[in-house]
Amino acid sequence: MKEHKITPHQMKILKGMDKVYDKLIEFKKRMNSDLVILEDNKIIRIKP
Repeated sequence: MKEHKITPHQMKILKGMDKVYDKLIEFKKRMNSDLVILEDNKIIRIKP
């Protein structure tokens, strides 16, 4: 089985996505709006 290595460019993308997720949660809390996710093919609304 072949091992996959994460390139520095991929690491930057992953770190950027983590920042976006954190900012999204912060925004949803500030605006007091629901966070909508898909879990097990069901749409779920989460209150902040």
